[in-house]
Amino acid sequence: MADIAFYAPMKRPDDPVPSGDRTMGRALISALSSAELGQVRLISRLRSRDGKGDAAAQDDIFHAARAEIDRLSGENPPALWLTYHSYYKAPDLLGPALSRHWGIPYVMIEATRASSRLSGPYARFARAAEHACDAADLIFYLTDYDREALERDRKPDQKLVRLRPFLNRETLAAAPERPKHDMTRLLTCAMFRTGDKLASYKTLATALSRVKSDKWLLTIIGDGPARREIEALYSRFGHRVTFRGVQDQDQVREAFRTGDALVWPGIGEAFGMVYLEAQAEGCPALAEDRPGVRDVVTQEGWLTPAGDVSAFAQAIERIISDPDARLLAGRNARQRIESHHLIGTARATLAGALRPLVKDRPS
Repeated sequence: MADIAFYAPMKRPDDPVPSGDRTMGRALISALSSAELGQVRLISRLRSRDGKGDAAAQDDIFHAARAEIDRLSGENPPALWLTYHSYYKAPDLLGPALSRHWGIPYVMIEATRASSRLSGPYARFARAAEHACDAADLIFYLTDYDREALERDRKPDQKLVRLRPFLNRETLAAAPERPKHDMTRLLTCAMFRTGDKLASYKTLATALSRVKSDKWLLTIIGDGPARREIEALYSRFGHRVTFRGVQDQDQVREAFRTGDALVWPGIGEAFGMVYLEAQAEGCPALAEDRPGVRDVVTQEGWLTPAGDVSAFAQAIERIISDPDARLLAGRNARQRIESHHLIGTARATLAGALRPLVKDRPS
């Protein structure tokens, strides 16, 4: 079988820094590798992300992309090019040109359109992201929010396929026993960054300050450049809040198996791998009702209106006061993950849509 060229312009799957994007990239490679479509090859490690809208940085990235295209164009062509996560801050600057050069299908996963960014500091990158979407033969979308824009601007021969966000697991371990405790054990797991992550941490801290019950503890897993600011936000709660720092996958999984609820507003999340990971362990998730997030957190957990801190605080009160409802929500959420968000479902979706594109390609 011929090979599949895999590219992630936002963050390569072998990046040393953990994140939801890296986790999803690795899961996609696992699903593709086990789908019997061909060997999956990480074709480039070029990162195209510009997080500041810096014209000079974008010039450098475009220059590096042209050099990378020149380098790769002389290689033997793969059967198919597949790009994961192209958007206005990290567009795919390689796939359209090289797919056209080789005469192979061009496929995208989690490609987003942002017409509002076609002017301003990200205009060049936004146009490049739009061009990549236009060039794709097939786009897998992960959320209904992404589908709306993709469908609106879809080219006539382009195919759109839903791929639910998923965990890189074939099955789930037996559900843990969850004895009731005097103190409700809340969890948060996210990197310490400015921007949307910091906004979520601020929302959670404000909500906790409005919770009347004192029967709770919060464990925060994560680290990053905004650590001091986030620690200051939670200093008012004293011993109730514990910072665990960065944890490995097994440690995070154990935290979810012993915790009572994940509480994370999810501002700016594309969908949030952390919600899948928590619910897979029977740990229900509380989030704000935002595009993307609502695709993985439903009424099996709790969704509160976006930006309504009081509603978030009231939901935390309910989590604390009604352990039976909390346990039922966790069981229902776990069942939904098992039915819709594991690698077997993703593998079938990927194989069904990609096999027609690669079956006639030379080995």
